[in-house]
Amino acid sequence: MRALGLFRRFGWRALAVLVSTGVLAGSAAASAPPPPVGPSMAQIPGSYLPASGTPSGQLSASQMSVEVVLAPGNAAGLNSLLTSLYTPGSAGYGQWLAAGQFESQFAPAPATVQAMTTYLQGKGLTVQPTATPFLLRAIGTSAQIDAAFATTIDNYQGTQGESFYSNATPASVPASLASSVLGVVGLTNTVRLQSSAQLTPANAPADRDGHRYGHQPSCEIPYPTTLAQLQAIPANGPFNGYGGGPGCSGLTPSQTNSIYNAPHFGPRAAGAGASVAVFELSGYNHADITTWAQTFYGPHYTPRLVDINVDGGPLAPDTSQCPTGDTCIYGYGGDIEVEADVEQDLTVAPATNSVLVYNAPNDFTGQTELDEYATIAGQDVADSVSSSWGLCEPDAGLGYAEAENLIFEQMAAQGQSMFASAGDTGAFDCIRDGTFGNNAPLQVDDPASQPWVTSTGGTSFESFDPGSNPFPSYPYGTEAVWNTLDVCSGNNSSTATSPGIVNCNSYGAGGGGHSIFWPMPNYQRGPGVINPFTVSGPSNCALAATGQPCRETPDISANADPLTGYAEYCTGSSYVSPNPNPVPYGSACLGLTPTPGAPGWFHIGGTSLSAPLWGALLSDRDAFHGHRSGNANYLLYSLFDNPFTYRTDFHEITGFHQVSNNNGFYPVAPGYNEATGIGTPNFTGLITGWGF
Repeated sequence: MRALGLFRRFGWRALAVLVSTGVLAGSAAASAPPPPVGPSMAQIPGSYLPASGTPSGQLSASQMSVEVVLAPGNAAGLNSLLTSLYTPGSAGYGQWLAAGQFESQFAPAPATVQAMTTYLQGKGLTVQPTATPFLLRAIGTSAQIDAAFATTIDNYQGTQGESFYSNATPASVPASLASSVLGVVGLTNTVRLQSSAQLTPANAPADRDGHRYGHQPSCEIPYPTTLAQLQAIPANGPFNGYGGGPGCSGLTPSQTNSIYNAPHFGPRAAGAGASVAVFELSGYNHADITTWAQTFYGPHYTPRLVDINVDGGPLAPDTSQCPTGDTCIYGYGGDIEVEADVEQDLTVAPATNSVLVYNAPNDFTGQTELDEYATIAGQDVADSVSSSWGLCEPDAGLGYAEAENLIFEQMAAQGQSMFASAGDTGAFDCIRDGTFGNNAPLQVDDPASQPWVTSTGGTSFESFDPGSNPFPSYPYGTEAVWNTLDVCSGNNSSTATSPGIVNCNSYGAGGGGHSIFWPMPNYQRGPGVINPFTVSGPSNCALAATGQPCRETPDISANADPLTGYAEYCTGSSYVSPNPNPVPYGSACLGLTPTPGAPGWFHIGGTSLSAPLWGALLSDRDAFHGHRSGNANYLLYSLFDNPFTYRTDFHEITGFHQVSNNNGFYPVAPGYNEATGIGTPNFTGLITGWGF
């Protein structure tokens, strides 16, 4: 759910500036020739992507930190375990590892860790452990980092004015250690995760009659039928006019559960006995969550929230726990995201044992995010996890993606389900990251593209508005891909200034496409998975074998259109960040225009609402059946590939007779498609296994 308007107002905009496949974009300058690499050194595959920007000299930092990503000590054994855990009929099927077992079985060998430590220390670096044995943190000057990895880290000025640094050549390590190293995180500071919360279009000119929708009574805002009407919706609120929330501020929990056909089996089917977690990078207000919950569930309902802070959390009183030399952002800049995620979890799983709110400061190299994911996996308390924060794959880089993958494999081996937003700019996930200059190629979001993550795309209820009806039925034939009026479109142009791409920025659309890293996992099968838009590796996805199809996203979808969104309550905070050189990160909710008669309430959308919806849905299933489901993709695609369970457990989005029928590039089609994935959920079928 990435809202360009919010990014511009509150400084969320990522400044990442890397491109994929070795093609320079915009005004990219040629990289310096690689330095000589001695016979004892070996390059780390995928450790370099050419930068889109103008070099401005070598980075000179007195202290900085990087993390070396170490391969599992028994990679073959790990692959065998995961195959057994997810193969019905195998002896190990569903026999999840207990907390601590993954590390004891697959951590890098002590000799490997010692050899890498000795090498780095020999280069003058200080070596520290992290939250996971698969990452070693090394601290030193930029010159020492350059020497240790036989590269040069340069400064760049991006095509949109942003500053960043990146290694100008591939990183290398001694050949004797090369097989134990998957990547190095921190050689670039482009891993700047964004929230996917989407409120409203970025522009709000008056319509041809000089009126704005915001001047109409709050409950009389119709779904737009023309671009002029879409443009006339206020850019800064009030965000109302849909659903039964206070002041028509969006769908209520009752309405969401009714539309998607939640079962009526009491607390057991509403999360009792399971715990759900959210991955966050911002402060939030507990009191807002209580107000929201008691509005819908009564004055005696108490949200069971558990805060788990990593690296000091997003409200740390000082910056001492930020990785050395990194930039960490503290404050409430993403409060609108955190509170939307928690409230969505409580919408679908109100009886959950607890909502675990994992939280870290948002940094620029990805190290705090890796620490947070590692903590979630290491504690192994959450049955289901969702993340509404991400960035396009080129900005993440392969080393960072490989590090995430190890953690997500750990979650899968422990039976934890992991969900992530597919992005909010259709098929062009990098266009809000300050990347590519005038070029806007097809890209998808990380971590949603990860093979052990379930990618959640976006749909819209379009003209269907339940009003105040607390128990509306599913609007068959109405739910469409989220791409309002089909205005997000890159079919006729690949430039960032083309009207279709600008509209992807302004109005949003459900993310989807193919990964540039990962091959298609074995679970991804069924009608439409292999389609005219399927591409193969390794030219299109670096880790695939020749001719092997690339991983496709999203896997599934749910309502994500902010114009048919969910009721959120968020009042904001005047907290002042302790950053020595503050990045603008003021409270997102504090600056919203109050909804008439219902201040603090507004409707929210974007694929970051579909991620916690699905995360909570799987925790409901876990609670109902009394055990973890594990990585949800194996379950979801097996149900999809069966004609009977596909009809009972999902709503197929076909695009027939609908204005919105693509996500800017990939068309909606029967079966699987790269705009909506498998489709949207039937809660009863997925929670109980009974399709009614």
